[in-house]
Amino acid sequence: MPTTRRTSAVALAATASIALFATACTGQSNTSAKDDASKDTTITFWHGWSAPNEVAAIQADVDAFQKAHPNIHVKVVGDINDDKINQALRAGGSTAPDVVSSFTTNNVGKFCSSNALADLAPFLKKDGIDPAKTFPKTMNEYTQFEGRRCALPLLGDAYALYYNKDAFKAAGIDGPPTTWSEFEADAKLLTKPKGDSYEQLGFMPNYHAYETTTEHYLAQWSPTYFDTSGTSNIAKDPAFEKGLAFQKQLVDDLGGFGKLEKYRSSFGEEYGNTNPFNTGQVAMAMDGEWRLGMALAAKPKFDIGVAPLPVPDDQRATHGKGYLTGTIAGIASTSKKQNAAWELVKFLTTDTDAVVNFANAIHNVPSTLEALKSPKLQADPRFKTFLDIAQNPNSTTTPASVNGGQYLVSLQNLGYDVESGKQGDIKAGLATTAREIDAAIAQAK
Repeated sequence: MPTTRRTSAVALAATASIALFATACTGQSNTSAKDDASKDTTITFWHGWSAPNEVAAIQADVDAFQKAHPNIHVKVVGDINDDKINQALRAGGSTAPDVVSSFTTNNVGKFCSSNALADLAPFLKKDGIDPAKTFPKTMNEYTQFEGRRCALPLLGDAYALYYNKDAFKAAGIDGPPTTWSEFEADAKLLTKPKGDSYEQLGFMPNYHAYETTTEHYLAQWSPTYFDTSGTSNIAKDPAFEKGLAFQKQLVDDLGGFGKLEKYRSSFGEEYGNTNPFNTGQVAMAMDGEWRLGMALAAKPKFDIGVAPLPVPDDQRATHGKGYLTGTIAGIASTSKKQNAAWELVKFLTTDTDAVVNFANAIHNVPSTLEALKSPKLQADPRFKTFLDIAQNPNSTTTPASVNGGQYLVSLQNLGYDVESGKQGDIKAGLATTAREIDAAIAQAK
C-alpha cells in the first residue's frame, strides 16, 4: 500500500457515496466491443496514486505498454478517488475514462452489480487467460461479485505483525507470537507504564489506531460474513464474537480504553517518520507490507522483525495466513474503446515484468502467481512474509457486497461501542448489527 493509499477508515467512508451509485448508473455492460485495437487510438486511464515515486512507477508501466503497442496512446490522469470515478462512469461521454483503477476492493460488488465496469470474462476467454491459474486465490475472489468478473487485481496488500526485536530481547521474549494468547502475554510484557501514560506500549489495540480495524483482526479467525443466501452471518458465526471479545480484553489488560486513547493522541503521522512503531512508542504493530520500506527509511533505533499475525489457539495449524486486499483495475462500461482498453488492463495486470516492476517500485505485493515467484522481484528477506501470506490458501479477504463496504462500517461501529464499554453485550450487539446490515443490503437491491 503506497503512501497515498487510503487507511481503512477512509476506504469505508467512501462506500457512503457509492451507495447511491447502482440506481444512478447509466452505464451498461458491453461484452461485444467493436473498436479495432490495432488501429491508431487514444484511451484515458484514471488512477489514484499521487506521490511522485508512485506516479513515476505507474507511468513507467504505461510507457512500457505504449512501446509494445505503439498505436495505442494512453492519457494518464492521477490522484483520482472513487467518488470521481463513480461520477465519470455515470456520466460517460468523451471525457470519461476508459480504464480505471481503485484502491477500494470493498466497492467491487457495487462496480459489478451496477454494470459500471464492463464484464471482463469475454476478454479473458478470448485471450485464453484463466484467472484461477493467473492470480492468487483470494485476489481472484475479491475482483468479482456473484459470478460477474468486472475487475482484475493490480498489486495487492497483505497484513502481518511488525515487532521491535530489541524490545523483545529486553523483555526476554525469544520470538514473535504464534497464537493470540501468546500475543496477549507478550503485549503485557512489552508494556512499560509511566504514570497515567506509557514509556512503551506493547501494542495499541484500539480500533482508531492505524490499521487495527475489525476486518484486519477478524481475518485471523477466518470468519464467514454472509451465509449462502446473502444474509449477514455475523451473529451466527462464533468467530465474530470471539474476535471482538479478544480485542476488548486486550484493551482492558493494557490499561483501559481511556488511558490508551490518551496515549494514542500522542502518536505522529501514520505515513511519516513519526509513526509510533518507528519511534518505539509501540513494540508491535498490525500493518501492511508497504510499512517495511517506510519503517526502514525512517532509520529506527532498533531491528525490525516481521511475522504473520497470530491465530486463535485452536487454529494454530493455520498460522501463516492473513488479510488480503489491493488495487483493482477495470474497463468503463461506457467506453467506446473497450478492446484497446482491454489491452492496457491485460498488460498492467498479467504481464509478469510489468507487475514485478510496479511492485518493486512501490513496495506492494505482486498480484499474479508468476510475478510472486519471479527472480526479478526485489524484496528484503522480511518481505517474503507478505509474499507467503498472499499465497497462503487460508488467507482471507472481506467479501464484496451490493452496497460496497457498508456492512464493514456497521461492524466497525459496533467495535467502537464494544471497546469503549458502550456495548457490554457483544452477542446482542452482533444480532442488532446483523439486522442493520441486512436492511441496508435489501434497500440497495
